[in-house]
Amino acid sequence: MAKLTKTYIDKVQAPATGYEIHWDDALKGYGLRVTAAGKRVFVAQGRVRGKAVCFTIGPYGQLTEYEGREKARRILQDMREGIDPRDVKKADEAAKVTLRQVADAYMGRPGKLKDSSKTEIERHVTTTFKAWEQKPIAAITEDDCRKRYREIVTKGTTGKGPAPAQANQAFSVLRALINYAGRQYKKHDGTPLILHNPVGALKDDWIELQPRTSDIDEKKVGAVWHMLTQARANAYNRDTWSSIDLVMFLMLTGARIGEASALTWDRVSIDKDDPENCWWHIPDPKNRNPVWLPLSSQAVELLTTRQRIEGNPHVFPSWGDTGHIKDPRDMMKKVSEAAGRKITPHDLRRTFVTLGVSVCDIDLYKMELLTNHVPKGVTARHYLKTSRLQYLLPEVQRIGDWISEQGKIAEVVATGQNVVALRA
Repeated sequence: MAKLTKTYIDKVQAPATGYEIHWDDALKGYGLRVTAAGKRVFVAQGRVRGKAVCFTIGPYGQLTEYEGREKARRILQDMREGIDPRDVKKADEAAKVTLRQVADAYMGRPGKLKDSSKTEIERHVTTTFKAWEQKPIAAITEDDCRKRYREIVTKGTTGKGPAPAQANQAFSVLRALINYAGRQYKKHDGTPLILHNPVGALKDDWIELQPRTSDIDEKKVGAVWHMLTQARANAYNRDTWSSIDLVMFLMLTGARIGEASALTWDRVSIDKDDPENCWWHIPDPKNRNPVWLPLSSQAVELLTTRQRIEGNPHVFPSWGDTGHIKDPRDMMKKVSEAAGRKITPHDLRRTFVTLGVSVCDIDLYKMELLTNHVPKGVTARHYLKTSRLQYLLPEVQRIGDWISEQGKIAEVVATGQNVVALRA
């Protein structure tokens, strides 16, 4: 044993094989590990709660002998107090984990998130919180959250105007990521890296948005359906035809836009001789409950008359990169004009539910099943079939018949067939 000085370390010889540790005679537990390749590394060895621990401090060259000795002194004192330096190192590394790294880990869990959810998280991390993407997630403060939230509420994410809904969505994502980091990363004493989620500070700033309740007024449903029927008869290209049929399909099924637009023919069954064998299938819906939904005769007729494109499996194909219509924006503008108010694809889903309950007198729990929501009642949740829903064909047919009948009435009005000339 000898005192580890710079002179001693520079002169020490490397062993022929393996490694040797040269212990310092002035500081018990402090040593220099020298490998056969000549690499010199400072180490500290002691006991933590009765267990022997040898901890690598760092290489000579990056650390001077004085720095190595001072670090060893602190580490050995921590060991005597029951603190494992390996846990401290792990905690230090955890404290440096960035928002980007947490998001990648959160999205990388197998089978936990749908692709659409991952897309939204990625969008917020790379756009809304771009300035924080490489920032340690534990360093995001309450003031940071308040400032950014207010910016989005008043100016939006691009500075074009207020966007409170985007602000709420973005910080809901951030809240989830920080909560995940708190569960996954620990300090050296085992406590969570993040004890308090800074997004919680937005409680007094958070804007409670009114739930969207817009739909097509039942008095306008016929006009919308007649407009779509006429547009379908005059469709001039594939994308226009697909957009019209997608909108009509949404009205007849109450489907979510993403679930309907990406529908492929292998998830559709059409048997005109057996209406109960006419259905469409969603294998991985929002609530993770695979479902087979009945098709009304109107929906069957719509799908039967659709053109199938060789090499394209989608029911509503497009020339776009995805191979299918994603956003029938132009057609929705025409729907809005016919409805007399702005209508979105999700408003068509609300229209389907409204017509089912208020016009066709269908029980709410049945509409919940048909729109693939988890029923709230205990009986419906545990005793009803919630996947194979062909038994609800009469309810779907009732809605389809009502929409079709309203379309015929609108056609009569539009063509003036209900006008009787008065005698001169």
